[in-house]
Amino acid sequence: MNVLLRLFPAGHFVISVLFLVAGGALIVLAGVLLWQGIAPFDGAARLARLNAVLEAIAVLTVAVAALELGQTILEEEVHRQAQMSAPTRVRRFLSRFMVVLVVALTIETLVLVFRFSQDTPEYLPYAASVGAAAALLLVAWGVFIRLNVAAEKLEPEAMQAAKREDRKIEKSAKGEEKS
Repeated sequence: MNVLLRLFPAGHFVISVLFLVAGGALIVLAGVLLWQGIAPFDGAARLARLNAVLEAIAVLTVAVAALELGQTILEEEVHRQAQMSAPTRVRRFLSRFMVVLVVALTIETLVLVFRFSQDTPEYLPYAASVGAAAALLLVAWGVFIRLNVAAEKLEPEAMQAAKREDRKIEKSAKGEEKS
């Protein structure tokens, strides 16, 4: 059983590395798309250039989400080896993920609105539905945080343990910076 429990951090590490690789690949792809949009000697139409730049922004948004998710998994599951049974841990993990998700969906909404308003305005309700989903996620996240605070009051020792762990990790990070 202990052998199996030791495999989980290794699996989480591999997943976070794959998120890093995927994020890097998306950044390269976004760079290519951006170059296609601003290539000065290309005879592309203005609308095609705008769409290429908007597509680069959308791909970069997904890259940020992939990188942030990889970092969250690395920090919470590998570095801290956090158990998700405490309300404090759940709130921290979900909060980091939800920030990335809501921001990514909001940026994607803006990209879609710009793209659809130029090409196909009849698709604007679809862009609005992505924005509405982002807003709904933000509201649900706020409700979760509010309800989670009450659960944290039932386990104050979990909050104190998380704060001690944060200070310990901050000290070790500062020690690595000095080296």
